[in-house]
Amino acid sequence: MDDEPQLFDTPGSSAAGFGPAASVGSLADATHSSAPLAVRMRPRTLEELVGQEQLRAPGSPLRQLVEGDQSLSLLLWGPPGTGKTTIASIISQQTGRRFVEVSAVSAGVKEVRSAIDAARRQLVATGEETVLFVDEVHRFSKAQQDALLPGVENRWVTLVAATTENPSFSVISPLLSRSLLLRLQSLTDDDIAAVLDLAVADERGLGGEVVLEEEARDHIVRLAGGDARRSLTYLEAAAGAARSKGVSTGSTTLVIDVATAETAADQAAVRYDRDGDQHYDVVSAFIKSVRGSDADAALHYLARMIEAGEDPRFIARRLMILASEDVGLADPTALTTAVAAAQTVQLIGMPEAQLTLAHATIALAVAPKSNAVTTAIFEAIGDVRAGKIGQVPPHLRDAHYAGAKTLGHGQGYVYSHDAPFGVAEQQYAPDVVLDAAYYRPTELGAEAAVKQRWERVRRIIRGK
Repeated sequence: MDDEPQLFDTPGSSAAGFGPAASVGSLADATHSSAPLAVRMRPRTLEELVGQEQLRAPGSPLRQLVEGDQSLSLLLWGPPGTGKTTIASIISQQTGRRFVEVSAVSAGVKEVRSAIDAARRQLVATGEETVLFVDEVHRFSKAQQDALLPGVENRWVTLVAATTENPSFSVISPLLSRSLLLRLQSLTDDDIAAVLDLAVADERGLGGEVVLEEEARDHIVRLAGGDARRSLTYLEAAAGAARSKGVSTGSTTLVIDVATAETAADQAAVRYDRDGDQHYDVVSAFIKSVRGSDADAALHYLARMIEAGEDPRFIARRLMILASEDVGLADPTALTTAVAAAQTVQLIGMPEAQLTLAHATIALAVAPKSNAVTTAIFEAIGDVRAGKIGQVPPHLRDAHYAGAKTLGHGQGYVYSHDAPFGVAEQQYAPDVVLDAAYYRPTELGAEAAVKQRWERVRRIIRGK
């Protein structure tokens, strides 16, 4: 229940003049009866937060921040609908700080600096601290992220920045080093079910106005895909459909059954068993059918997932993983096909994307198979975890900075392009793994040619 696009203004706030890119107040301001169900049901305390047990545990950094009223900047990394905006709101409410939200989609450097300047003035004038929430911080440019640094360094604001992308690649190092990184996990089906049950019963939600049948609840849980906000959106739509039916039939009891949930979500419910095992079994069978080269079986399971309302992006991600895990260099085009399918799914959506998913599924199913890539990286990681981490050979070290040559860096390095066939006899690996042979290509598909070339190249490099 995070990443909400709504901005809530407090009349006469000191943030006036920020423009549309920033807002000030509390997310609690939006809990009026006409607000979306997902907003009304936003947890108010850590105890009400569903899932994320690792963040709510006693003594955890987040609990210390909230209960100890510390000023500490956070980077929240996790999938949509897992509670990033909610956590920012809880910090603001439970510590009595002012809440200011800046949109990374529309704000520029000017708006970021204005928000921080206003927070500093408020702190000096009244002693009131500010939680500055930046949604989708990965969309900020380097200059925009740089603009956040003064507020973080001087603790004029408690920065809470949310991202769905790996902060190591999307957030600048100075900001990353000054913030505590908290990773949020996808919500489980049980978590989503608990969110739905609470929304049905709670006065802030539907207040017991409707009865949610178990099969209908299971259907909404599947469609939500671990996104609490999405589940509440579906529930709200289903409740509206139930009201319409109740009005037309004169019924005093509003019931959300599977048919009503299907109508609201515009999806057909393929019957999975109540515990959800069938759901995971179908996904597993899909992957194993593609791995086993049975295109017909794979298409059957793909159709079941599509009809059950499975997130097409999830299916596309599984195909991308499988392309490297089970096909590898036996068909070098497999990963390209899977990535193109994932991009197409993002661009055109369903139902047209089902053709793209079928295209990629068949292509990967009929492709020759090799798990040599998988074996290679797992063995390499195993050696690293076992402590086999030697020094980088001196001739491979960076020799571009002042004083590097006096340390012997780069001396004796052979430029590969100057060697016959573009391959030089030279030590590349540290001594501790000098004889390691991680990549062992098969003779299946295109990897047979890769195997022949790799064996020749390896002999040249090793001088054997």
